[in-house]
Amino acid sequence: MSNVLVPKTYQEYSIEDFDKYDCLKLSKRFYLVLLFILRGYLVWLMSVTNMKDRVATMEWIYPETSLFFLSLISGALGLLVVVMISFRRPKASNWVKIIWPYSRMFLVVALIFDLSINLVGFFYWQLASIPWLICQGGIVFALIIMCFTSKRMQINLSEFPQTLPEK
Repeated sequence: MSNVLVPKTYQEYSIEDFDKYDCLKLSKRFYLVLLFILRGYLVWLMSVTNMKDRVATMEWIYPETSLFFLSLISGALGLLVVVMISFRRPKASNWVKIIWPYSRMFLVVALIFDLSINLVGFFYWQLASIPWLICQGGIVFALIIMCFTSKRMQINLSEFPQTLPEK
């Protein structure tokens, strides 16, 4: 390809960076943020699959069961983004096409909601410690900055897969 035909936006990406619909593959930052938001669900899955002691994994990561359940509530927006990613294809429903460009907003709101739930858990129910809150706040702040500084994520939000003509 010549540089004249390739828009500047895509100049730094190779052929392997694109999917079968000629869209840029989703940024790894999408998945990193989703892993953090959905950590309650991941812990739940790990504990369910542990045949020896189903509660030990959950108790190790979430000493208070209330924090675990609050984490599941805060992960609900992350589940919405996972659903949108799985439905992101050329013949997707209109609602997916309409709200796809707002995926980053959903992720950021989920991060802030998750942090605020932990703050409420600390101040109202004394469920967490100060170092835990500081660590969580730092992670949330770093992930939010990553969401807004990623060029690839911006491109992902601006494009939507379309059916390609057969050759």
